[in-house]
Amino acid sequence: MTSEEDLIRRARRFEQGALAEIYDHYSPGVYRYAARLLGDTQLAEDCVSDTFLRYLYALRAGGGPRDHLQAYLYRIAHNWITDQYRRQPPPQLPLHDELPDGEEGLLQAVVKRIDQIQVRGALACLTPDQRQVIVLKYLEGWENESVARALEKPVGSIKSLQHRALEALRRMLLPHKEEMYG
Repeated sequence: MTSEEDLIRRARRFEQGALAEIYDHYSPGVYRYAARLLGDTQLAEDCVSDTFLRYLYALRAGGGPRDHLQAYLYRIAHNWITDQYRRQPPPQLPLHDELPDGEEGLLQAVVKRIDQIQVRGALACLTPDQRQVIVLKYLEGWENESVARALEKPVGSIKSLQHRALEALRRMLLPHKEEMYG
């Protein structure tokens, strides 16, 4: 892939090759991010479509990022997802039609699914900024500096959001430990 700055410059001129390269490079990550937070593949696809459509609208209006394209696209997706949460709570994950054979495999699949539902529910209870920090840092593997660019906040604020989010998740997901050690 060419440099991000070159891609942005070419995209501002609406070069089809640059726009296609941006989509091909960034859409899989935006999709994974949306699917993790939304728990619905169709909504994740809608989020990706709308994210890139909003990016094109911004370019047409003379806006869009001058640098940090990935952070800009994730910020658009994050805003879309936040709007979705406001409209309706995140859907519960259905069990897959195909379950593993055998009692032990079935039990593991059910336990894993319950864990996913609990984690997704706990993430939904965080503030939008806390949720985005956790997903970008721990699920997408971003460094604090990249997360800070995506949220347009100082690195210190990201660390604070991360700390508060992890503490809230610990209280929601491990409430029995407070009783044991508290």
